[in-house]
Amino acid sequence: MIRYGKWIASGVSASLLATVLFSVRSFDVSQQPEIIDNVIHPVLSYHCAEYAAAKPLDMDGYLTITVWNIYKQQKDNWRSALNQYAKTSELILLQEAKLTSDLSEYLHQSHWQVTMANAFKFQNTSAGVMNLSTVKSLSTCAYLAMEPWLRLPKSALLAEYALSDGQTLAVVNLHGVNFAWGLNDYKAQLTALEAVLSQHTGPIILAGDFNTWRKARLNVVHQFARDLRLSEVVLGQDQRLRVFGQPLDHVYYRGLEMIKAEAPKTDASDHNPIIVDFKVLTSLKANQ
Repeated sequence: MIRYGKWIASGVSASLLATVLFSVRSFDVSQQPEIIDNVIHPVLSYHCAEYAAAKPLDMDGYLTITVWNIYKQQKDNWRSALNQYAKTSELILLQEAKLTSDLSEYLHQSHWQVTMANAFKFQNTSAGVMNLSTVKSLSTCAYLAMEPWLRLPKSALLAEYALSDGQTLAVVNLHGVNFAWGLNDYKAQLTALEAVLSQHTGPIILAGDFNTWRKARLNVVHQFARDLRLSEVVLGQDQRLRVFGQPLDHVYYRGLEMIKAEAPKTDASDHNPIIVDFKVLTSLKANQ
């Protein structure tokens, strides 16, 4: 038997467990992956959305990304922290974003292009992973993976962005399955993404809250990254949230040069962000 205490220690509060177990009727679970791309008047589209030709995501060959589990904006200072990260980032990948009126208002007043995977709704408010980018993506697809115990899905976004050298950058924003002691459901979530990423010939960023709270899970992710020829970002300042001694948040990449990476401390969430500066490696295509 898996004790509740272990689940609570892995980043899920007792209050959330109580909500899930005793208020199931309040949840509206998506039957198919859905994308939200209008936070003021949410519009759901099935699985994938394509957009008109986009401007390059990088700035003169340089790109800064921030990866952060925002803890459903439960801390009062989430807005000031997000504002701080926005000053230096071209792309922010959020996990546990909850599309409250406060977050919708913030995004409406910002410069961000926003796409969100609607994992589920609680009291008519969507929750899931969210991409904030300075330019529109070329395309974005949503993915869902059901938690086998709680029967609530975790979400992922796979987006493609134009780069200034003519390449296309594939970006995965992932919130990993958490409530499963075995590895089959965890592997299945990654396998669905690998089927698409294995066909991508350009640069890749794979990032998010992987819920790697035990070594066996971390080994699965590392093998997944090796199969796609991805390198893990090495952090100069590593203050990532750890459970049972294992970090939950990761960034993997290929086809880019990592300039600097850190995980600074914040009290605006239960997770600290990962901030990475990349340089775009000029492709042969750009020189032809």
